[in-house]
Amino acid sequence: MADDGRPVGVVGFGAMGSGIATVCAAAGHTVVAVDTTWAALDAGLRRQRDFLAGSVERGKITEAERDATLGRITRGTELAALADARLVIEAVVERADVKHELVGRLGTVLAHDAVLATNTSALSVTGLARHAPDPERVAGLHFFNPPQLMPLVEVVRALQTGDSTVQTLVEFAESLGKRPVVVPDRPGFLVNRLLMPYLNDVVQAYDDGLASAADLDTAIRLGLGHPMGPLELLDLIGVDVHLHATTAAYDATRDPRFAPPPLLTRMVEADRLGAKSGRGFREGAGE
Repeated sequence: MADDGRPVGVVGFGAMGSGIATVCAAAGHTVVAVDTTWAALDAGLRRQRDFLAGSVERGKITEAERDATLGRITRGTELAALADARLVIEAVVERADVKHELVGRLGTVLAHDAVLATNTSALSVTGLARHAPDPERVAGLHFFNPPQLMPLVEVVRALQTGDSTVQTLVEFAESLGKRPVVVPDRPGFLVNRLLMPYLNDVVQAYDDGLASAADLDTAIRLGLGHPMGPLELLDLIGVDVHLHATTAAYDATRDPRFAPPPLLTRMVEADRLGAKSGRGFREGAGE
């Protein structure tokens, strides 16, 4: 995607949004980040600074590169700040009603040639696109967590998405140093469609007492060559995030492979969410 001097917009400055903004700015793109409050924007900025500080300490980037990345990002609380954007990536809360309302509002703000991408991991891109004035310019751009480190990006083609929009997003992902794969709009897209049943099976096996959490993770890492055990992965993703995603896929398909094991709901009720709460399947998750 050619840089014509117009910024990339990011709406939602939580963990994913701030990470996506960091990736874009580090690749040389000017970024306008928008959230509803300055408290949310400040929290996102702290996450960015912490991540970049770690990158400096590990020798991945220089202090000058850190400062240049942060200098390419401006922040604000009004969608009107995105009027000149050539691409806007929405990364707000995973609720269909919130995303649909946002898309409608962005339709009154964005330039006629702007592309709107959603980072949703579980909701219908086709359903979201129908709320936009020009659905052909809407698609999914699904980054993986944390976006600063994960090299894959799914470019999700809704039923309405035009070929030029797909090409624009493929080129944009490549400009970030990412590896894009183009997938159709299906529940779970590609990676999560394969991952969710596997994680559900693991959770059920754990709940059935097949092995301890530590032994289960060790068996998968050493027996199958995975870089991380599945319960460690769930703690990193967030038990609540996986529960939401697999429930959405089950509701859309009624495929029993996506039916969430009851233990997931109990863990969310107990605030055992993984790294974000300090306790999940593994004690001291996130330490």
